[in-house]
Amino acid sequence: MSPLDKSIPNLGADGEGSVQVHDTSRITGAKVFSVYGKGGIGKSTTSSNLSAAFSKLGKRVLQIGCDPKHDSTFTLTGSLVPTVIDILKEVDFHAEELRPEDFVFEGFNGVKCVEAGGPPAGTGCGGYVVGQTVKLLKQHHMLEDTDVVIFDVLGDVVCGGFAAPLQHADRALIVTANDFDSIYAMNRIIAAVQAKSANYKVRLAGCVANRSRETDEVDRYCKTVGFNRIAHMPDLDAIRRSRLKKKTLFEMPEDEDIVQVQKEYIRLAETLWNGTEPLAPAPLPDRDIFELLGFD
Repeated sequence: MSPLDKSIPNLGADGEGSVQVHDTSRITGAKVFSVYGKGGIGKSTTSSNLSAAFSKLGKRVLQIGCDPKHDSTFTLTGSLVPTVIDILKEVDFHAEELRPEDFVFEGFNGVKCVEAGGPPAGTGCGGYVVGQTVKLLKQHHMLEDTDVVIFDVLGDVVCGGFAAPLQHADRALIVTANDFDSIYAMNRIIAAVQAKSANYKVRLAGCVANRSRETDEVDRYCKTVGFNRIAHMPDLDAIRRSRLKKKTLFEMPEDEDIVQVQKEYIRLAETLWNGTEPLAPAPLPDRDIFELLGFD
C-alpha cells in the first residue's frame, strides 16, 4: 500500500452513502476560510490578494494551496514553491525529518505560503494531502502564531478529498462571475457546504463576483436562494497583468483602478475578520437554475 492510500474513507458520517476523508485534527485559534469556485474563475488570484489584504490589516496570514498544479501562492512568493507531497516523497514520507522551512515559504508582506499539492492523477485522494499538510503545520507549531488561514481549493467538484478543508473552515467563500456556468457551479458548491455544515462548524460567508463588469445575474441568483454577494472585483486587465508579473495587486503600480480594487480587497478582509452572518441559502434544482438564468 502506498502512503497516499493509507487514508481510509469513513462511510456515512456526512450523509448516507457519502465517502469522505476525515481528519480529526481541527485547526483552532485562527480564523479559517476556504475559497471555492468554478475552475479558472480566479480563486488563486482572489485568495492571494485577500491574504495580502489581511496582512495589510496587521494579521498573521497562512495560505494553503490545495491544487496539484501548486500555483495558488505564485503571486505572493513570485515562484512555484515545492509542494508538501513532493517534499514528503523526498524523505520517503518520514515526516519527522522535515523542518518548517522545507515546506513553508514567506511571501508578500510576511504571508506564510504552503502548497499542499496533490496525488498523481487517478491515485490517492486530495483529502489525504490536506490532512497531512495540516498535521505537519500543527507538529511544527506553525498555526500557533497565525491569525488567518486561507485554503485555496481546486475547482468546483466539492467531493470527498477536496471537501476536506471544510472540516477546518469557519466560513466558505465562493468566487463566481456574472455568467450561467459560474453561478451553476456556485449552486453546487452551496449544496456541498450545506451538507458539510450538518457535521462541521463551517458556514457560508457569501460570494465574490470576480472578473465581471456587472453583477445583475449573481445578484438575481442570490436574492432567489437567500445568499449574499459580499465583494465585486471588476474585469480589469491590471488584475491579469499582476499575475503575469508574479505580483499581488498591492505591489502593482497604483492607478485609480488598482487603488479601487485594493480598497475592495481590504474591505472584504475587514468584513470577513469582523464576522459574517452564517448563511443557509436553499440551492436550486438544475431545471430551476436554467429557468432563472439560462433563457431570455
